[in-house]
Amino acid sequence: MSLELGSAVATLTIDRPAKRNAMSYAMWAALPDLLGQVEADDATRALVVRGAEHFSAGADIGEFVSLRGDADSARRYSAAVHDGVRSIAGLGKPTVAAVTGFCVGGGCEIALACDIRIAAEDARFGITPAKLGIVYDHTSTKQLVDVVGPAWASQILFSAELLDAATALRIGLVNELHPDRDVVARATELAATIASRAQLSVRGSKTIIARIRDGRYEEDDEVRAWYEASVTSADYAEGVRAFLDKRTPRF
Repeated sequence: MSLELGSAVATLTIDRPAKRNAMSYAMWAALPDLLGQVEADDATRALVVRGAEHFSAGADIGEFVSLRGDADSARRYSAAVHDGVRSIAGLGKPTVAAVTGFCVGGGCEIALACDIRIAAEDARFGITPAKLGIVYDHTSTKQLVDVVGPAWASQILFSAELLDAATALRIGLVNELHPDRDVVARATELAATIASRAQLSVRGSKTIIARIRDGRYEEDDEVRAWYEASVTSADYAEGVRAFLDKRTPRF
């Protein structure tokens, strides 16, 4: 995997084309550090996650004999996957998945951990633990249910069948479809638009959306702190002034 920093939009690329970008244990284990770099980089305001040709065909099943051969090693492997996916979902900055080709298993898990998914018209999606005798992770199952609802989550997990992109769009698994050649450009464009907005507004919205998904509906001190910060911030002053001056705000 590679990470490009240094601009408002960072890019994390899954790059293992010989395996359709199947995620090795080492790749899962590297994700928390890579996402930590994104979080710590003051220049970065949004992240695009993409694959080289394919998004990702999931975990590298070829490693399972050596790295998941017994219960203890299976638990260590699962913990690495969980930590990697949570590092994406828990990033304080907005994330956009640019999905091309296969987005299956752990690849779909990564895409679902992102805030927004832009996909190719010929992309294929699936979550296939039912083909392997694995029970899908609770946190990632919740992420799937939050996005597509319990009925479609049931069909996806029970059947382990692949979905075409049109179905993925219809059930809300992805936000937009585009020709394959345009997906990364559109995802980057959207991320750049988000990066140009008032970051206090974007971060506050991301925090409140996450709270609602976790069943926390009350306006407590954390939420009220976001409200207070917004009306006392430089972003708010600039936004109002730009509106009155009939110009584009500079956040």
